[in-house]
Amino acid sequence: MCREDALMQKYQHRSQYRNQYRNQHRKEYHRLAPRVVCGILALLLAALTAETVSFERQRVMEVNAKEMMGQSCAATRELVPTQEADPEAVDSEKDSDQEDFPKERDEIHIVLDPGHGGEDEGCSRGDIFEKDVNLQIAEAAENRLLDMGYQVSLTRRSDESMEHAVMSLEERVDFANSQKADLYISIHQNATEKLVSDVSGVEVWYNSEKAGDGSRRLAQLVQKEVLIYTKAEQRELKENETLYVIRETKMPSCLIETGFLSNSAERERLLSPEYQEKLAKGIADAVDLYFFPKTMYLTFDDGPSAENTIAVLNILKTHHIRATFFLIGENVEKHPEVAKQIAEEGHTIGIHCYNHDYDKLYQSTESYLADFEKAKSAIYEATGVEATIFRFPGGSINAHNKSVYKEIIREMEDRGYVYFDWNASLEDASKHNEPERLIQNATGSTLGRRKVVMLAHDVVYNTTLCLEELLDQFPEYQMLPITPEVEPIQF
Repeated sequence: MCREDALMQKYQHRSQYRNQYRNQHRKEYHRLAPRVVCGILALLLAALTAETVSFERQRVMEVNAKEMMGQSCAATRELVPTQEADPEAVDSEKDSDQEDFPKERDEIHIVLDPGHGGEDEGCSRGDIFEKDVNLQIAEAAENRLLDMGYQVSLTRRSDESMEHAVMSLEERVDFANSQKADLYISIHQNATEKLVSDVSGVEVWYNSEKAGDGSRRLAQLVQKEVLIYTKAEQRELKENETLYVIRETKMPSCLIETGFLSNSAERERLLSPEYQEKLAKGIADAVDLYFFPKTMYLTFDDGPSAENTIAVLNILKTHHIRATFFLIGENVEKHPEVAKQIAEEGHTIGIHCYNHDYDKLYQSTESYLADFEKAKSAIYEATGVEATIFRFPGGSINAHNKSVYKEIIREMEDRGYVYFDWNASLEDASKHNEPERLIQNATGSTLGRRKVVMLAHDVVYNTTLCLEELLDQFPEYQMLPITPEVEPIQF
């Protein structure tokens, strides 16, 4: 029997064993699940029918129910899992794409590829070989992802090529494709031609021809999250059309070079288990954000304008993003066709005001309501939209409305309107609004929040200049339009 046949027989034997184990596990789960559900329903019924149930007793019931559910589930780790994931490849750059991915982490399959192996040592310095460092980092990342609940496979677990097969590049790709994996991340080290060099930092590569399938966003996330934990030097995100494993895999993929073995200080860090854990956490968090992103509501005030708003709309359309526009009635009357385009392209329309004169607007509750109704009428006439959300000029609490804002809020809420403030901003309405500064303001004010309402102004020319680059700064966010059902951010 040739070596290839022997290896194939070994993998088939392992595959059969794992299938048996999984089937037993599934049967056990389905046997326990009805009992768990019945137990939970009984507990809930008892809580509803009892005359008095203390808060402490309710908490005990909830904990018991969770423990019962936990007993029916177990985490397993496999070399080559045979269960196929169902999700199809989609364009993850669109905000709607999150609906196409599995909702549960245990339905998502990640393939980690520790680069090189066996006789292929990769780069090296002294007795330090890239293949060994790659495997250590991959195993640390695997542990992180398994703890999160993901399915994880490694393309190799050992370097002893006489006892364990070290897959070729073609075999690694075929393995990931045959498993219908959802993501593929190849882990490598870097080195310069010089034996010793001061060059350092993290590089992440993606296939430029696959950018639309989510590979670019994955690469962005991996680079961003790894840098957050390691504080390593950021190197340029790399496009490449020839690297085999990220070119031929059918799922979003990237290749990370976590550091330079040719740099003695960085090499020492890369060999440290503590530093490897930082790299692993960055990779795992990137995966998690890829499938379960934070949410950003991009909002634009003071429009519409003829040229600038159109430029904003074109950029949003290119990136498949829908935003929210809080319009000024006077500007709607000047540019009704632009207001109509905003609505037709699926963006949310809110009311800002009719005239942006703070003194007149906030003179009294009555003056505010009169202005609001005039703006509402202008917006409806131009777009046919009955707006139910609004934003106070200057925010709900500002220096101009201190004496009237409480009464205005009470009156508006009684009429069924919902107001939105913001918790991040480009600060593009200020005098110092150079494009670079606007990007810094926006990225610096999000503070890593899970939910961000970002304030911008579509009538500001410099906002249009930096918007495309700004959108590229937030791969960890899905960008959605505000709806009345969204819990508002309010001062």
